[in-house]
Amino acid sequence: MSPLGFFDVSNRYAGLDAKNDPLLKIDGIVPWEEFRSHLEAVWRKPANQRKSSAGRKPWDAVVMFKAIVLCALYNLSDDQVEYQIRDRLSFVRFLGLGLEDKVPDAKTVWLYREQLAQAGMIATVFENFDSYLKDRGYLAMGGQIVDASIVSVPTQHNKRDENAKIKAGETPKDWVDKPAKFRQKDTDARWTKKHGKSHYGYKNHIHVDRRHKLVRCYHVTKASVHDSQALEAVLDADNTASDVWADSAYRSAGIEKILKEKGLSSRIPYKGHRNKPLSKRQEQGNKTRSKVRVRVEHIFGAQSNDMGGAQVRSIGIIRAKARIGLKNLAYNMRRLVQLEHLATAPP
Repeated sequence: MSPLGFFDVSNRYAGLDAKNDPLLKIDGIVPWEEFRSHLEAVWRKPANQRKSSAGRKPWDAVVMFKAIVLCALYNLSDDQVEYQIRDRLSFVRFLGLGLEDKVPDAKTVWLYREQLAQAGMIATVFENFDSYLKDRGYLAMGGQIVDASIVSVPTQHNKRDENAKIKAGETPKDWVDKPAKFRQKDTDARWTKKHGKSHYGYKNHIHVDRRHKLVRCYHVTKASVHDSQALEAVLDADNTASDVWADSAYRSAGIEKILKEKGLSSRIPYKGHRNKPLSKRQEQGNKTRSKVRVRVEHIFGAQSNDMGGAQVRSIGIIRAKARIGLKNLAYNMRRLVQLEHLATAPP
């Protein structure tokens, strides 16, 4: 094998560019430095609080943030992202590293995400990026579409009495006596059923603007929470239109009242009842509304298929909120690339 030449790396990167490296496009369009102040507030202590400047310097906050964005973009575990950064030129370039540079290890990636999760910083960065989108002209327009998707987590194999205590907000005594076992138990996730199939985990409730198909708000709950219970948490008062689309699970007198009080127009499909079927006009109206509402399914489809899946490998709702928030943020980054391409494409 011949030694690496001066231009060999450049030629390899040029080859990636010729194949439209998606990470290069995301890296070029996302304002990473605008996140730095928030990220460093969590990742590093202020200079006046540090005991000494000696010791190993911490990883750059933006580099570490890009690493966890990679995890969200490709549904990678921390060990997998460390391996892929070592193995893939596109990942190395995305982080702004050279072939000779050290690579953040899996433990460091986990610690960094954990600090952001405990501080609730992912939601702040998500809001900052949404403000950036609006500054670029991508305002929330055309009305809002609301829906929720189940996000699975590793199933917990608990005894019946243990599950009963968890639902009652208590901790099984056996777990208290065994802290190592307790750390592996997710007491926040819940079971739910969809289409006759049981699922265990959380729900990602989102609001998408009709015009640009960007996630504008999100809210994470236990999977057992009904979709309609989180509606108010994801409604956006800044949308330029008043229409709200959702599936028929959101249809109720209470929801209609909430929307009316907020000055919003319900575009939720009608529901038929026993001895009171829908009229032909209502059925036609439902078809028209479904054609708009279905756009939100594209987001969940992209997260499940293009981004490696919607499952999270974590314990507890705090970590789940961070990982699901990162997934929504990573989707918006990808979507911005698509929107910019559409804006510059010839008619």
